[in-house]
Amino acid sequence: MMTATYASYRSKLETYFDRTASKTWEQLTSDAPVSRIRATVRAGRDRMRATILSWLPADLSGLRLLDAGCGTGALAVEAAQRGAQVVAIDIAGSLVHVARDRSPPGLSIDWKVGDMLDPSLGRFDHVVAMDSLIHYPAFDIVDVLRSLADRTSGSIVYTFAPATPMLTAMHNVGKLFPRSDRAPAIIPATERLLRTLASNAMPHARVGRTQRIASGFYTSQAMEIVTA
Repeated sequence: MMTATYASYRSKLETYFDRTASKTWEQLTSDAPVSRIRATVRAGRDRMRATILSWLPADLSGLRLLDAGCGTGALAVEAAQRGAQVVAIDIAGSLVHVARDRSPPGLSIDWKVGDMLDPSLGRFDHVVAMDSLIHYPAFDIVDVLRSLADRTSGSIVYTFAPATPMLTAMHNVGKLFPRSDRAPAIIPATERLLRTLASNAMPHARVGRTQRIASGFYTSQAMEIVTA
């Protein structure tokens, strides 16, 4: 069930990515030249995407995968190239438009604009949510995971912003990006809190692997929830 805070943060993100940062993210997720700061973010995201994909089966043939917050679609494309039937959804229609245009033909990817919690999306073998939950409070993150776990038979891999002293300070002073295109605040969370909340909310599941990726101005941590 969607909480009021989840709906509020989702609305802010939709506005930001569709009205303010669409071109920025299109450039960041391409091969186009970017500033040194954004180059570190790009490199970090590339490493995180590779980590998440390495935690999925090598052969995804016949498996349904939800890319929850697909952005410009790089992870969805790689999963589909490994045989997955992918549903890739994002609240920002402008980013989904870019993803659809970039996607090679012939892949099984259903591109959608909307909410990752939409029950009409159906059931999945695996769910990935790379950097799409980092703007939400920990309690909302776990509510999302619980909802997704109810219709996932294998695993959920998501990322959160770890509450390191440096990351917390950087976000507090808001100097990650220039003011003109600053994103809604990332909300750091501790691994311990998320583990505790997840264990209480999903007693049938367990926390699996976790991996932190730090690359210049990019810091994010992947956590696996095994639902099988």
